[in-house]
Amino acid sequence: MSMRVLSRRLERLPPYVFHEVNALKMKLRRDGVDIIDLGMGNPDQPTPDHIIDKMVEVAHDPKAHGYSPSAGLPALKRAICRHYDRRFGVSLAPESESIVTIGSKEGIAHILLALLDPGDQAIVPNPAYPLHLYGVAIANGNVVSLPLREEKNFVPDMEMLTRELWPKPKVMIFNFPHNPTTATVDISFFEEIVDFAKRQNIIVIHDMAYSDIAFDGFEVPSMLQVKGAKDVGVEFYTMSKSYNMAGARVGFCLGNPKIIHALSVIKNYYDYGVYTPIQVSAIAALDGPQDCVRVARKRYQHRRDTLVEGLTRIGWNVPTPKASMFLWAPIPDQYQHMGSMAFSMKLMKEAEVAVSPGVGFGDNGEGYVRISLVENDHRIRQAIRNIKRALF
Repeated sequence: MSMRVLSRRLERLPPYVFHEVNALKMKLRRDGVDIIDLGMGNPDQPTPDHIIDKMVEVAHDPKAHGYSPSAGLPALKRAICRHYDRRFGVSLAPESESIVTIGSKEGIAHILLALLDPGDQAIVPNPAYPLHLYGVAIANGNVVSLPLREEKNFVPDMEMLTRELWPKPKVMIFNFPHNPTTATVDISFFEEIVDFAKRQNIIVIHDMAYSDIAFDGFEVPSMLQVKGAKDVGVEFYTMSKSYNMAGARVGFCLGNPKIIHALSVIKNYYDYGVYTPIQVSAIAALDGPQDCVRVARKRYQHRRDTLVEGLTRIGWNVPTPKASMFLWAPIPDQYQHMGSMAFSMKLMKEAEVAVSPGVGFGDNGEGYVRISLVENDHRIRQAIRNIKRALF
């Protein structure tokens, strides 16, 4: 008897491109090859001491080890609302306009399940963070792909958005600073999006994972700074990059109360909250000294400069990002014919450097690779020497 194992939901998903890259990386490492991993956007620095100290202190409290409410501790929701008020001048009601998520990835996956019915359409830029595309598919929705092009600085063209789409999309997903292209927008972009969403009655989801990793004095705007933004959408904020708390899995969804409520309902069925000591340490991070955020930003900017200058010097011309922890690098002309998958494999085998193939972020990512700023300066310089030896 042959048993059908996978649901149609899973059968709709394409093969996970990064699995092949990761498999080769693990094989080479098992064989003793020292791979410099610039693939995954995984912060390499420890969580700051004052945050860890609070986590440890609360972990010694016998009452801190039970289930935590799935919507998050009320004190943590108040802390993120204070943070938004200080940082963006945005006023939020902690109980109705904020919810704690298990990292923003979990929150986005669940919010799509909460909002989309089978066949509902969702506008998603392409290339995109994979969950933005595949979260829609897992929720049995259909993706309306919004191409991001280099000549438009990888910012969505509003003229393409304002075409009459039928059936009308229910949701739009955006992510600025953008992963993988590193594109940034100013507040006027969000004003246009909010205006369009109001006229078309579309829900906006903005993923702001890289809000604090911005360079050269650039200040990342919040969509919620736009008047009326809370009428049409929500924004995801995460502790992962700003405070080096990626493994702790603390994120937030903020904005429209009805959408927040929909997410809280589905989370009530799916999960309990983040471990209490971690939530209390997140309060210490948000309300405590912000020097650690400035240090992280400075470190990423220095790595960006080292990598951009080094690659340019050896003949690989790459743009200088204004934000995020990545470079979005066009494959050098002489290797464009290979495509991003084969080029990434070549880099790993011959230069011992792992990067992410652009095609893994959607078909519009073909022709590029994403390079993460997650190794120290010494390793980045070593990667540049290896790439020069292998490619140029």
